[in-house]
Amino acid sequence: MIVPEQLYLAVRLISFGAVLALMMALEYAVPRRSRLLARWHRWPGNVALVVIDSVAARLIIPLAVIGVAASAQAQGWGLLNQVALPDWVEIVIAVMLLDLAIYGQHVAFHALPSLWRLHRMHHSDPDLDVTTALRFHPVEILLSLLLKLLVVAALGASPLAVLIFEVLLNATAMFNHSNIALPRTIDALLRRVLVTPDMHRVHHSIDARETNSNFGFNLPWWDWLFGTYRAQPVAGHQGMTTGLADFRGDRDQRIDQLLLQPLRRDSGKGANHG
Repeated sequence: MIVPEQLYLAVRLISFGAVLALMMALEYAVPRRSRLLARWHRWPGNVALVVIDSVAARLIIPLAVIGVAASAQAQGWGLLNQVALPDWVEIVIAVMLLDLAIYGQHVAFHALPSLWRLHRMHHSDPDLDVTTALRFHPVEILLSLLLKLLVVAALGASPLAVLIFEVLLNATAMFNHSNIALPRTIDALLRRVLVTPDMHRVHHSIDARETNSNFGFNLPWWDWLFGTYRAQPVAGHQGMTTGLADFRGDRDQRIDQLLLQPLRRDSGKGANHG
């Protein structure tokens, strides 16, 4: 199925706005943890980043992922175009393998010091809420987009599969970064198939052993399979500290400081690459 780029962008924008608004409302209604900083100290920088990231991606890499998927489908490129599968089977396989690629990328951004300097800006948020899901350095976004283009071409993922994956990834990332309190039984059931806020919060712990766990953004199965799953933080969700030892002040949340952070040295306490 061909997905026009305008429809692709419209669906992504509408779903993004709807999930963002829902998570913000739930954070207000049923917060999991008290905030360390006021929203107005953090939200302007985090929201500015998603705008900058989106503009940079469109200007520097104008070839949309959906365009690569359409070309692969038309030319018969990629693994999934070499076999005859029902559409729904192809979509399930493509979504799962794309999610695995994002998991692997996330592990690499922690393991390699040069990539960690880019990625640590995401982890330097002293609080964790839905806007943390928007807090990525533009260079990391561009590298991630390049990887996604290569994986989509290699897989031969269909445009519809790519659209479904992108909508799911954005929605689940905002969900699992959100500061919402889920009943324990609901959390236990959900994390069998989905990364929950309590599961992902462990990954944002100041403790490097916990930071280097729970890398999944969407599906929890890769952490189980590769031994990076950690059920709970040692200090508990109310007692744990999120963020990094460095870059915790109000000034560090300004957009200029966020963009320059990869060039700044830390004290060594925030070195979470393994």
